[in-house]
Amino acid sequence: MIDGELPIGGLSSSAAVIITFLSALCNLNGIRLSPSEMIEISKEAENRYVGVSCGKLDQSCEIYCKKDHLLFMDLRNDTYELIPTSPAMKPYEFVIFFSGLERSLAGSKFNMRVDECRSAAYALKALSGMEYGKFEETNLRDVPYETYLRYRDRLPENWAKRAEHWYTEFQRVEKGAAAWKNGDLETFGRLSFESGHSSIVNWETGSPELIKLYEIMCKTDGIYGGRFSGAGFKGCCMAIIDPAFRESILEHVEREYLAAFPALTGKYSAHVCRTGDGVKL
Repeated sequence: MIDGELPIGGLSSSAAVIITFLSALCNLNGIRLSPSEMIEISKEAENRYVGVSCGKLDQSCEIYCKKDHLLFMDLRNDTYELIPTSPAMKPYEFVIFFSGLERSLAGSKFNMRVDECRSAAYALKALSGMEYGKFEETNLRDVPYETYLRYRDRLPENWAKRAEHWYTEFQRVEKGAAAWKNGDLETFGRLSFESGHSSIVNWETGSPELIKLYEIMCKTDGIYGGRFSGAGFKGCCMAIIDPAFRESILEHVEREYLAAFPALTGKYSAHVCRTGDGVKL
């Protein structure tokens, strides 16, 4: 039996289910796996069985995360840092706004976006005369941002947009980690809003429902920042909020969203959350 407090869909739920079953099977059979092995096996299940071209982000969060800490990872070498909430940080809570629609990334444009990003990396290497190995090993991490800026006008428009999102998202992650470390919640929130905007404009993902939720959040007092979770074809939006505005935020977002999508009345929901530790039995 699977049970939980949050809605299924859009919150790394597939990774959570896989890791839960894997943990239980290991426990029952006396098998010991390291955290990195747990992450890799769970990722392979997503890639090879579910058919989603995801990386390790969701699985790593669910294995390594720690209450009241920000997980800052470098997935190239699997190093990570758990950054504690600064004493200077203003009070905050997370709110999960469930659109009322469950999602399936395997049938969405998610895999296409990943392929376009890889194609951009391959093309940039070819245009700049860089050496490259096998196609599947080529990614934008291998190509300097300056190389992209020099040759982006020679890329197909879609590939250039995917690369623009990747590079600027990489920069936002580094800036966001620094802001969290310094207790600068306003900057952290602004960067998450910018991430959502780039996902819509450059990565070109998000369903009408999730995009509408994002737009409402951007105009709601008391929300520091937020974006839709993952690719945003269906599922949820995440917001980081000032607890003093909690009730007005919940009321305003629900009213505005259901005015736009009245058919989702009774399916839409909002959930106030705090951070927690990773998977454990």
